[in-house]
Amino acid sequence: MTTPPLRPTLGLASRKAATAALEAHVQVLKGTPMRRAISETLFKAEKLGGKERRFVAYATRELSRHLRRLELSAKTRGWPSSKLHLPEDQALLRYALWRHELCGAPVDKIMTEVGLPGPIRPRGIPDQLIRGELEKRVELDFGATPIDQAASRQSFPNWLAERIAEVAPEGELEAIFEALNREPFLTFRTRPEGTRDELMAALAKSGIEVEASAQTTDTLRVSNESRAIFESRWLKEGRLQVMDLGSQLLAGLCQVKPGMVAVDYCAGAGGKTIALADAVGPTGRVYAWDNSPKRLQEAKRRVQELKLRHVTFPTPVRIDLADVVLIDAPCSGTGTLSREPDQKWKLTWQKVEALVQTQLEILATVAPQVKPGGVIVYGTCSLLQAENEAVVDAFLARTKGWSRGEQLRVWPHRIDGGGFFGARLLKS
Repeated sequence: MTTPPLRPTLGLASRKAATAALEAHVQVLKGTPMRRAISETLFKAEKLGGKERRFVAYATRELSRHLRRLELSAKTRGWPSSKLHLPEDQALLRYALWRHELCGAPVDKIMTEVGLPGPIRPRGIPDQLIRGELEKRVELDFGATPIDQAASRQSFPNWLAERIAEVAPEGELEAIFEALNREPFLTFRTRPEGTRDELMAALAKSGIEVEASAQTTDTLRVSNESRAIFESRWLKEGRLQVMDLGSQLLAGLCQVKPGMVAVDYCAGAGGKTIALADAVGPTGRVYAWDNSPKRLQEAKRRVQELKLRHVTFPTPVRIDLADVVLIDAPCSGTGTLSREPDQKWKLTWQKVEALVQTQLEILATVAPQVKPGGVIVYGTCSLLQAENEAVVDAFLARTKGWSRGEQLRVWPHRIDGGGFFGARLLKS
């Protein structure tokens, strides 16, 4: 069997934690979104310590991340999902194979985690079957072509692997898949600008390990498993903002200066709204809008907490006043699959095509309202050309008076974050 690099086990893999992770994965198999499955399982779980809870979330994500590879291993051993009718049995064998083949856990340790009595019911496979399969050596056939092999080893649907391969830098496809399968970095933007070194020194003095990012002057990330930073006074005072590095680079592509007016058109929970507000300063203005009132409510709460009085949420949003309009468009999320790995099994090309139409409709709505000399920054957290360069090409082909400016492609294996695309569109 081809031996993959062993993955570090985050948190504490106790029997109780394994039980909760299996319960969460079964819910995912039954159609529950992974984030909700983790949240509900942890809410119900009793007497789990912090490290055990960390393991539950990590293991649940890992079982979705490596679904194809684990299913290949089970199938090669004679146990495809079609033979294991109970989702509980599928989850149990998949978990054991993940712990052994990808984490390098000893068989006895795994059997302590999953052996009878427990950890999950109903159950149709006995302990001796699980132990026997873990002790058996098999050779996995990952496919004939380089794309098939990368997709199989790293657990991506073939159609998605092929679409990413269309735009991936030569020889880097599997590295991209590996990056999309890693645990997401805990990344922050320091506020105000230019205070990163000061904050890093203060955090280090308090025992919180952080590292600076080479891509920006204001980004840092936690360099170990600690979550103590969430209890720090710097986060509570608003000196730190949780924000993926790709999102920070996209906000930076707006190139807003103090005194400018910016619109965050698909504001969501307001992360980029805050970044734009910091950049334009109190002499500028940020208008934020989103078609989801629920998401926008969170943005309003965060803006109010930070006392950013130059941010407002008018309806309709004042695009006509803006120097820059940021459109972080609804997309497939293929650049941020490390956070929601279950999505790669739910996404289809038909869904991507529907998203492309939405992206073009948003651009068509916003463009006529932008004043002469104004800029649209169009961005996605997608790696797919269809949602990125192709959307920009289609927009420019059908919309007079606009030209292409700087473009940005952020590859997840080259930075401490996910994959993003951005383009500056200039109105004459």
